[in-house]
Amino acid sequence: MNPVELHEIKNIADYEIERRTWRPQIMALKDRRRIRVGEHLTFLFENRETVRYQIQEMMRIERIVDPAAIRHEVDTYNELIPLPGELSASLLIEYETPAERDVALRGLLGLENHVWLAVAGYPPVKARFDTRQISTDRLSSVQYIKFPLTPEMRAHWLEGARIIVDHPKLRAEQALTETQLKELAGDFQP
Repeated sequence: MNPVELHEIKNIADYEIERRTWRPQIMALKDRRRIRVGEHLTFLFENRETVRYQIQEMMRIERIVDPAAIRHEVDTYNELIPLPGELSASLLIEYETPAERDVALRGLLGLENHVWLAVAGYPPVKARFDTRQISTDRLSSVQYIKFPLTPEMRAHWLEGARIIVDHPKLRAEQALTETQLKELAGDFQP
């Protein structure tokens, strides 16, 4: 999957016009790519379109107009686009209150060793976490992860996949629906 190019990013005024029709399309795309695992974890699988949308939204919200700052946003968010043979997700760790979230994020240290993706009958692959989101005393409530998949796993993807979390303080598992499998299969295309 190719990265988002700087020339694809619209200025804020042009984006406001495009946003009226594009935002509902992106929300529908994100719905197909969002997988809830247990009560507290949501995996949003990223692709070029979700990343381009995020860049445009950051520019809109933060009123970014400086070309160097826009380039920085593009470079930063392009890291979320999956490389060939992998899936990429933003993992949202969600708790109802800030106090509950603070306790949970401290208790979930080590989560980077407990998130897996199992495809068909193949052994599960461990998620690769962006370690910049993890400190020594707590996690960030948003984690960026990648799942590297073998060619065999990609070939058998539509047979089924599930996300497994086996952290001592949070255990959950969720099978992907047929719609989700088909949607994410597009990420394997060159």
